[in-house]
Amino acid sequence: MRTNFVFNQEKMGKIIALANQKGGVGKTTTTINLAASLATLEKTVLVVDADPQANASSGLGVDITEVECSLYECIINHTDVHEAIYTTDIEGLDIIPSHIDLVGAEIEMLNLSDREKVLKRMLEPIREEYDFILIDCSPSLGLITVNALTAANSVIIPVQCEYFALEGISKLLNTIKIIKNKLNPLLEIEGFLLTMYDSRLRLANQIYDEVKRHFQELVFKTVIQRNVKLSESPSHGLPVILYDAESTGAKNHLALAKEIIFKNDKSK
Repeated sequence: MRTNFVFNQEKMGKIIALANQKGGVGKTTTTINLAASLATLEKTVLVVDADPQANASSGLGVDITEVECSLYECIINHTDVHEAIYTTDIEGLDIIPSHIDLVGAEIEMLNLSDREKVLKRMLEPIREEYDFILIDCSPSLGLITVNALTAANSVIIPVQCEYFALEGISKLLNTIKIIKNKLNPLLEIEGFLLTMYDSRLRLANQIYDEVKRHFQELVFKTVIQRNVKLSESPSHGLPVILYDAESTGAKNHLALAKEIIFKNDKSK
């Protein structure tokens, strides 16, 4: 299941963290399906599952019980990162799985020097092996999320189209500002992504308008709509593009992937 890599000097992968300390906003769903869509568009992608719940790992078909080396071993035991990389059913898409042990990692990391930069150091040797590295953060602003934001070039902030959607975003933006000032001056916001959108609901349209008014061009044009297939696919250990390529969920994430590729090609 492990992969062998070809060293490519020209490639330097863009690291994107997906963060929002509010749970249930579609962070993991977006990570899995954006990664699968990018790989379908012939980009090489690595997902780093930085959430102890390990939903991104199981959602990409990794049997958590059989994982011998996870993100935890890399962070705490300094295991070679290549040992923790697993392939998925989609060509060009790999994953560093998570483990429930990651819950205790934040306490164990307190004794490490430069503890906010452990993940950055860990990913440095493999950046040229991928076009994109997506980090699925846990719904908290703890030390591992700080590590993810310190390692990242940019951050995608999923926003659920429901009441209280903007609640807590100011706290996240404040955290991003602190990290930018103290740890990672190059950190940018890749975009705000509206998820679980139902155009029939007046509230969803109000939230959309409010987010757009607040953040303007930082809001992705693509909106992730509510979709049954999108909700079902993780229980089958498949991204939605493999579960039902014709579904709205698959089409939305493919559009998001194209938008991100276009934006990043343009900025080069």
